[in-house]
Amino acid sequence: MALVDALKPTTVISLGDSFHDRRARPRMAADDVALVRTMTAACDWVWIEGNHDPKPPEDLGGRMAHELRLGSLVFRHEPAAGKARGEIAGHLHPCARVLGRGRSVRARCFASDGERLVMPAYGALTGGLNVLDRAFDALFPDGVVAGVLGRDGVYLAAGERLAPDGLRAI
Repeated sequence: MALVDALKPTTVISLGDSFHDRRARPRMAADDVALVRTMTAACDWVWIEGNHDPKPPEDLGGRMAHELRLGSLVFRHEPAAGKARGEIAGHLHPCARVLGRGRSVRARCFASDGERLVMPAYGALTGGLNVLDRAFDALFPDGVVAGVLGRDGVYLAAGERLAPDGLRAI
């Protein structure tokens, strides 16, 4: 809620898998339900359908959409096959392993080629798929840029500094 209060957005778009499954709502603590209701009442809150939660709980506020088009942008859960200029998607939970100075760091990241953007997941239990995984090949055939989330900001990682998971730092 602190970000909603500080930034006062007119619209918030959740790119799916917000609740993980259809039985998530009964498991939510009363304080969490109240917090979500407060946030969804503060602006136009859009829940994009995810593969784990095709229909968000109706009593939490906001509105549901399969995808949302705003001008030349399209927001959806799963990235479309092929080129998709202006697409902003979730689903893949990108992360990057960045090599440097004899060590490596693995962190959530934004994945982009300048035409489309795959957003990182912000949930505590969501994990992450390395941007060099084959699942990203069809989305970024000419290469991917990773905007790695750090403590103080987002840092661009050059392609030659990216490594697949499981390799040792050099």
